[in-house]
Amino acid sequence: MAGAATRPHYRKMRDAFESLTVPEFSARSQAVDLAFMRQGITFNVYGDAQGTERIFPFDMLPRIIPAKEWDHIEAGLKQRITALNLFLHDIYHEQRIVKDGVIPPYYILSGKHFRREFAGFNVPKDIYIHICGTDLIRDADGNYLVLEDNGRCPSGVSYVLENRRAMKRTFPGMFESIGVRPVEHYPQELLKMLQYIAPAGVAEPTVVLLTPGAYNSAYFEHTYLARQMGIEIVEGRDLVVRDSRVFMRTTKGQRPVHVIYRRLDDDFLDPTVFRRDSQLGVPGLINAYRSGNVSLANSIGTGIADDKVMYYFVPRMIKYYLDQEPILPNVPTYLASEDADKKYIVENLDKLVVKAANESGGYGMLMGPRASQKERDDFKTAILADPRNYIAQPMISLSTHPTRQDDGTFEGRHIDLRPFALYGEKITIVPGGLTRVALRKGSLVVNSSQGGGSKDTWVLYGDE
Repeated sequence: MAGAATRPHYRKMRDAFESLTVPEFSARSQAVDLAFMRQGITFNVYGDAQGTERIFPFDMLPRIIPAKEWDHIEAGLKQRITALNLFLHDIYHEQRIVKDGVIPPYYILSGKHFRREFAGFNVPKDIYIHICGTDLIRDADGNYLVLEDNGRCPSGVSYVLENRRAMKRTFPGMFESIGVRPVEHYPQELLKMLQYIAPAGVAEPTVVLLTPGAYNSAYFEHTYLARQMGIEIVEGRDLVVRDSRVFMRTTKGQRPVHVIYRRLDDDFLDPTVFRRDSQLGVPGLINAYRSGNVSLANSIGTGIADDKVMYYFVPRMIKYYLDQEPILPNVPTYLASEDADKKYIVENLDKLVVKAANESGGYGMLMGPRASQKERDDFKTAILADPRNYIAQPMISLSTHPTRQDDGTFEGRHIDLRPFALYGEKITIVPGGLTRVALRKGSLVVNSSQGGGSKDTWVLYGDE
């Protein structure tokens, strides 16, 4: 880092880090890795022949965001989650946005996660997306753009909290002297939000976290958040429904449950309503939900809002519901189900990134400029067979950040940012979020399951 031009908001951090010798920095980095290993800070990789569980790679050089920049991000995230919730309420009730011709009905009705069964159903407090993780990137001009919304079961916040704990343990005193905003209050804010959406008349609601189980890729996060909030973590077999009410089996008998923070998709929640082969859900849960005896976060049916095709229409939602221009714009996007866009996509696969509408984690994606001709041909066939399932975007080179290499030097690696929003009595944005970093040189794929790691994200109280 020495000799390189340093932005004003990085100067204090640079001065603190430059007082360390290379061996000292390496020793602290190894201590963090060892602590992560001991605490089981891991993620699971599906279909990995080397074993499913891995330590989450962590780079100790933090990403820093000055106050003014964060104010812009925060305002944009609040605007976005507000518009998405208004959209969800609308399409499950009056469907004004469809009747007014802003979004063609085909896109909603053909969405894999649009739940017709819940048309007319009033969700608690009219909030659909209670927890949202929005992925942001910066373009060549330094502008923040929204890459996608995660409004079903967004993951990654446990790494935000543990990254910060590791850095505070490793560099005590640095946060106060530099003026970094805290993130440790997230579990308390999450619990407060979950209690807020409890059924009417319940003074002290019992809240649980419903997990698919130990083989889920985010199981570490499920156990971590439950522990931090002081609530029980349960699997489907731990819950039972009687008389449209949910109970948790305990050693002292059955205990009523009022709020479920669910970390599994709609399809698996209740085998009597959705997938009949689901072993993960709770028979009768949806009837209890419909009866108003239990609340779910996030609500059922939110998946249509983070369908990658629906992403295309979010700027229109913001304009329609709020009469505002988007504070955080989308990446330019083409819809394969529009004939002109489809023609452009299939003729320019070597220049575009193509994404399947409902995949996540970097799967179902073609990085056109880096793909083989066979991969592009296969995607062309898939697009022509099911155009509704695909969007395409120009290949935007993510911004880079100095990242420590194995030999102790620092090189730029591509990064993105996933801040987390909570929507309860008010909207709360954790100052920072998960900065994911592509550890392989030149790679644009930051997902942990495909070789990415993370950094601590520091939001400053001031601009320096």
